[in-house]
Amino acid sequence: MTKAETDNSNLRRRLSYVLWPALLACAIGATYAGMRADHGVIAFNVTYLALALILGLLERVMPHERTWLKNDGQMLPDLAHTILNKGAAQTIITVITFMGIADWLAPRSGGWWPAQWPLFFQTALGLVIVEMGLYWKHRLSHEWPPLWRFHAVHHSVGRLWFFNTGRFHVVDTVLALAVGMPVLLLLGAPREVLLLTSAITAFIGILTHCNVEMRCGVLDYVFNTPTLHRWHHSKKLEEGNRNYGENLMLFDLLFRTFHNPPRRPPADIGISHPMPETFLRQLQVPFTRQPL
Repeated sequence: MTKAETDNSNLRRRLSYVLWPALLACAIGATYAGMRADHGVIAFNVTYLALALILGLLERVMPHERTWLKNDGQMLPDLAHTILNKGAAQTIITVITFMGIADWLAPRSGGWWPAQWPLFFQTALGLVIVEMGLYWKHRLSHEWPPLWRFHAVHHSVGRLWFFNTGRFHVVDTVLALAVGMPVLLLLGAPREVLLLTSAITAFIGILTHCNVEMRCGVLDYVFNTPTLHRWHHSKKLEEGNRNYGENLMLFDLLFRTFHNPPRRPPADIGISHPMPETFLRQLQVPFTRQPL
């Protein structure tokens, strides 16, 4: 190996340790700045698109798995799931419905929510509360066959990359939205907490699915990171039925579903049964008798 190649390898390794926290911090900071200017929703969407473009570039420059760069023929279904299932459901339910309810309900909540806390601590509390529902919904989606049929659409991918982050059946998406945010609404959490909690969930989601070489060290024991989520997509049930946390690993550690052995996660991921190739058939298959 030449000196230039050694220097390049060392630089890539150093970058792999700072990319995840740096990108997440910048994305949250940009969204918060937009909130301060009363353009929080717009700032989130612009920031999310910018993060997706950055990750798409990084996947070509420093991929975790080079085999995952190969086209799997699922870009159109992935895009349809992202826009029509994940995107539309989140816009209608979270942005329009939940935030509208929050604006009305927060002043009438009777003081349940600690609105006097700094926004940082309110958001941290919101993430923990939402995570309780998301963890158990995700775990049941793997361990209870009727829910697995919907969640299998997401796990049917043979590679992880930023573009298939939003590949979820619409039923799966609605269930996830139903188990977290309503609790914050009932406690009287304000719009700012709902927006930041939703934004952080989206940012962590695309970061965990990206095909970029990232090392997170001790952060693996706090947040859902790319390494942990790659184990979660393993075909082996003893590996895949682990790391259910959406944002935080708190409940995986509490309920002993945390999995992070000192070796490389598998490149061969997916499910044991075939998934239809088209978007419409993927929507229909959970309602059929086809094994999943």
